[in-house]
Amino acid sequence: MSTTILPERFNIRVYGILIDDNNRILLSDEYIRGNYFTKFPGGGLELGEGTKDCLIREFMEETGLTATINKHLYTTDFYQQSAFKSSDQIISIYYTVTCADLTGLKTSIIPFDLSTEITSNPTAAGESFRWVEWDAFSSETVHLPIDKIVADLLKEEIE
Repeated sequence: MSTTILPERFNIRVYGILIDDNNRILLSDEYIRGNYFTKFPGGGLELGEGTKDCLIREFMEETGLTATINKHLYTTDFYQQSAFKSSDQIISIYYTVTCADLTGLKTSIIPFDLSTEITSNPTAAGESFRWVEWDAFSSETVHLPIDKIVADLLKEEIE
């Protein structure tokens, strides 16, 4: 008989979907606690912060870009346990965003273009960004369960 762990708290995440003028989508390749994840840019909501302000802050912290929020795309509508803390229930909120100036964004064509100092340390964390061509993008491109749903929604909405 399996035991279900009831969540003790919510972990609210806010992510941005950025598609550039060349029809490419921005993804974040992250190394966290010895694991590799490709996901949409964004992060955790802080107490006293609104979801849009969170996303603007996270985009600036992670990419150095000033994001403009366009529209709400999706909010988690099912139970998702955290991959990192089993007592957390993840709620993810996704917005489409634009950035007027992309010139400061450092990207790579190599997935997980991180230093060996980071990837050889199981307690380290790091991230790199890359553009993925729209035709090559799918739910298989991202790793997190909720991101996969959003990828499918994007493909349905835009194609």
